[in-house]
Amino acid sequence: MVGFGKKLRERQIPEWEQYYIAYKPMKKKLKEYAAQASLSKDNRQRVLREFSLMLDRQVEKTVLFLLDQQGQLAQRLANLADQRTMIEKNVEKEERADDGAHTDWLIEEYRAVGKDLLKLLRFVEINATGLRKILKKFDKRVGYRLTDDYVATRSNHPYSQLQQVFKHVGIGAMVATLSRNLAELESSKESLSFYEMPSTPSFYSQEPVIKEIKAAVDRLTNSTNFLRFLGQAALLPREDTVSAEELPQEEEYHPLSLALNLGNTFLYMVNTYIIVPTADKYTVALHVAPTVCGVVIGAMAVAQLVSSVYFSAWSNSSYYQPLLFSSVMLLLGNIAYAVAYDYRSVTLLILGRLLCGFGSARAVNRRYISDCVPLKMRLKASAAFVSASALGMAAGPGGAGLLTFDTTIFGFTVNDNTLPGWVMAIAWLLYLVLLCATFKEPTPSYPSSRKKSKSKPTPDLSVVRTSRSGVSAEAGLLDPFLPQDSTSSNKDTDSDDEKSDEPANSIGEAYGLLTASVKVQLLIYFMLKFAMEILLSESSVITEYYFGWGIKQVALFLGLLGLTVLPINYVVGSYFSNMFEDRQILLFSEIVTCVGLVVSFRYGGIPYTMTQYISGALLIFVSAEVLEGVNLALLSKVMSARLARGTFNGGLLSTEAGTLARVVADVSITLAGYLGTGRLLNVTMLPTVFIGVVSVIATLATYNSMF
Repeated sequence: MVGFGKKLRERQIPEWEQYYIAYKPMKKKLKEYAAQASLSKDNRQRVLREFSLMLDRQVEKTVLFLLDQQGQLAQRLANLADQRTMIEKNVEKEERADDGAHTDWLIEEYRAVGKDLLKLLRFVEINATGLRKILKKFDKRVGYRLTDDYVATRSNHPYSQLQQVFKHVGIGAMVATLSRNLAELESSKESLSFYEMPSTPSFYSQEPVIKEIKAAVDRLTNSTNFLRFLGQAALLPREDTVSAEELPQEEEYHPLSLALNLGNTFLYMVNTYIIVPTADKYTVALHVAPTVCGVVIGAMAVAQLVSSVYFSAWSNSSYYQPLLFSSVMLLLGNIAYAVAYDYRSVTLLILGRLLCGFGSARAVNRRYISDCVPLKMRLKASAAFVSASALGMAAGPGGAGLLTFDTTIFGFTVNDNTLPGWVMAIAWLLYLVLLCATFKEPTPSYPSSRKKSKSKPTPDLSVVRTSRSGVSAEAGLLDPFLPQDSTSSNKDTDSDDEKSDEPANSIGEAYGLLTASVKVQLLIYFMLKFAMEILLSESSVITEYYFGWGIKQVALFLGLLGLTVLPINYVVGSYFSNMFEDRQILLFSEIVTCVGLVVSFRYGGIPYTMTQYISGALLIFVSAEVLEGVNLALLSKVMSARLARGTFNGGLLSTEAGTLARVVADVSITLAGYLGTGRLLNVTMLPTVFIGVVSVIATLATYNSMF
C-alpha cells in the first residue's frame, strides 16, 4: 500500500517543491515523540510547543507562496482586461468586424490563466490534506488532542494565515472574472444577438477549465465543513487532555447505545412539537380559551429549566439511569396529557407537559457523545445529534396531521386531541424496553473529569494556561497568530478562567465567567428561540383565525418549515462559512429575522393575506435556524475554557437561555390572548422585534471581539 508521503511527493509540482508542507520531516519528528513511551508534564508541553511552532512555520511558508501566486494571476487577468479593451477600441475605430483571431487569442489566454489557477488550487489541496493528515497522526501516535485546538486558535482570528487555506474569497473572485470573460468572448465569437447570448451560469457549467476549478474548490472546502458546522452547533462539553490509553477505544464503543442516545434526542423533539397543531383545539375542548395553548406548550419548557441542571449533574456518574428516568417521566407525562380529555382537566393537561419537561435529557445526550464516542467518530456523532433534533422538530408537527382518528378504547377517548399523547406514550414505552434490554453503561474508568483528584496540584500559571477546549498548553502555544487589542488582552489576563482550570461549580459562578461577547451570544440565542417559539406556538391560532386552516394544514405547514433545517444548515456549513466570517453571517441572519418579524405584522386596515404570513414565517424560521447554527458555533469558540466542561458548561447555559425564551414566549401568547385573538399577532410580534433590534445593537457593540 502506497503511503501518503509518497503520494504527496508524486503529486507535487517539481518547481514548487520547496513551498509544500514538509510532511516527511514532521512525520519523522512524530516517531521521535511516539518513542517516548510516557511523557512527563514538562515534556508534554515541550512536545506541544515544538510541533505547533513547526506547523506554524510550514503554514506560513505555504500561505506566503500562495498569496504571491494569487497576485501574479490577478495581475495577468488585469493585463488581459487592458488588452481586451485596447483590441475592442481598435476594432471600433477601424469600423470593421473582428475577424475572430484576437478573440481566439484572448480565449486561450484566459484558459491558460484558468489552468494555472487550477494548478494553484491543487497545490493548496495537497497542503491542506497534508496538514490534516499530520495533525491526525499527532493525535493518534502521541496521544494528545492537538487538532481541534490548533485549527481553532489558528483560524478563528480574522487575520489568521490559516484562513487562506480554508477560505477562498480571492480565488472565487478570479473564477468569476474568468467565467464572465470566457462567456462574453464565446458569445461575441458566435455573433449572437443580445437575447441569444448565454448567461454566465450557463457557460460556467460548460467551460471545462471552470468546471475543473469548481470541482477542486468543492473538494478542498466542502469535505468536512458541513459535519464540523453541525458538530459545533451541538456545543458539546469538552474535557481536559488525556492520554491515548484513557480515550474511549473502538472495543469500548457501543453503537447501539449511541443510537438509543440519539433516539432519545429525536423522540424528545417530536414530543415537544407534536401537540402544536392541536393544542388550541384541545384547550377549547376543555372549555378554556385557545390561547391557553401557550401555557400548555410552554409547561414542558418550564420543567426543562430545572431538569437541564440535574441531568447535567447526573451524567457525571451515569448515563443509563438518567435516560431510564427520562423515559419513565415522558411515558407518564404523555399518558397524563392524553387522559386529561376524559377527566376534563386543564390541570392534568399541564401536569402531563410538566412531567415531559422533567424528562428532558439533552444534557445527557450531549455528554454521552463527548465522553463515550471515539475521537475519530465524535464529529459525525455531534452532527447526528443536531440532525436528530432537526428531524424531530419536523416530524412532530408533520406527524400530528396524520393522527386523525376518533374512537374509544378501554373507556378512554382517542381522537385528534389525545392521539399525540397516546402515540408518544407508546413510542416511549417501546424506547424504554429497548433501553433496558440493550443499553450498555460505559465503564467508569472514563471520562477523566469524574475521577479527577481533588488534591490535583495547581499548575504553574507562568508556564501553563488552559486553551478554549480545556487542553493545558504552554503559555502562548495556542494563541492566535495576531494578538487582540491590549484592552481585551488585559481583561483576559485578569479573568477567572486564566486563574484556574477548574470548571464552574454553579450557574452563578458560570455566569460570572461570561465575557461581553459570550453574553451577547446568549442574548442572540434567547432572541432566536423566542422568535421561533412565538411563530410555532401561535401558528394554529393565527392561521385558523385569518385563513381558516385546520389541523392538517397547520401540520403540513410546520412540517415543511422543519424540513428546511438540514438543507439550510448544509448550505451555510458548506458554502457560506467558506465565504464569510461567522460574525458576518450572524449579523446578517439577525437582520433578516427582524425583517421577517416586520413582514409578519398586520398593518391597519390592509387585509392580512396568506402570502404575507407564509413569507414572514419563512424569513423568521430560516434565518433563525441559520442564526442558531452560527451562534452556537461561534459560542463554542469564544467561551471560557472553564465553561467548556463540567456540569455547568456552555451547553447548559445555552440550553437554559433557549428554554427561558420559550417559557417567556409561551406565557406571552397566553397573556396576549386576553386582548383577543385579533390582536394576538401584533401584540406578540412587537416585543419580538424589540428583542431582535436589541440583539443587533449588542452584536454591533461587541462585533470586533467575535472571532
